[in-house]
Amino acid sequence: MEDVTAALWGTRVSLGTISKLNQRIYGQIEEWRNRPIGSDFPYVYLDGVVLKRSWGGAVKNVSVLVAIGVRDDGYRRILGIVEGTKEDKVGWSGFLRHLKARGLKGIRLVLSDACLGRKESIGDFYPDAEWQRCIVHFYRNVFSHVSRGRVKEVSRMLQAIHASEYLESARHKATEVEKKLRDMKLSSAADWLDQCMEETLTYYRFLAEHWICIRTNNPLERIIREIRRRTRVVCAFPDGNSALMLCAARLRHIAGS
Repeated sequence: MEDVTAALWGTRVSLGTISKLNQRIYGQIEEWRNRPIGSDFPYVYLDGVVLKRSWGGAVKNVSVLVAIGVRDDGYRRILGIVEGTKEDKVGWSGFLRHLKARGLKGIRLVLSDACLGRKESIGDFYPDAEWQRCIVHFYRNVFSHVSRGRVKEVSRMLQAIHASEYLESARHKATEVEKKLRDMKLSSAADWLDQCMEETLTYYRFLAEHWICIRTNNPLERIIREIRRRTRVVCAFPDGNSALMLCAARLRHIAGS
């Protein structure tokens, strides 16, 4: 910053001045992060991004957890962002507690991947909400048990399940796909399908016109990509709070408030 100000104005801004400006900005960001939510959001998307921080001469991971919500009228809003030491039950429980304390209510469906502890935390704070496992993340899980040459074929098979018009037909198609995978000697992929497929079909219990938007975490993934684009230039943050502040500042800009 000193070099930049010297190049622009021919004089260097002191570290103390920069620190004071940062604290003022941090105060505004904290006020935005903790603003009341004040509306029902039947659909809530959860995800996290892992960044790097310097710690005692070593580089360690720090997680930033993000939530967006969609109201019945289609209005989408960034609900919150917090630092989580890591994406585990403790981190997600703290985040959901933070959202609930700010007034988040009316949740009918939560969409996310199957991160450890996330589903359990949702049940602790919003027991009436159902959970939809992102089908894109689920496909990737299945592909990890499939050779590269067969990924496209298996992808078409999985997509046929979620293209079904009714829940029962999707379940029937899933049974057919599982059998075919076993015939193809892809037993690990078939086992994964058998164990987890039902978690990807929750969206069938909601309005059909909403299905395409509530079966994947794509709306939030686009925001996560924007965070990554802005944080990629930082090799490692000095601490978790600085990582949180940069990510929150970007989300505040996206939200336009």
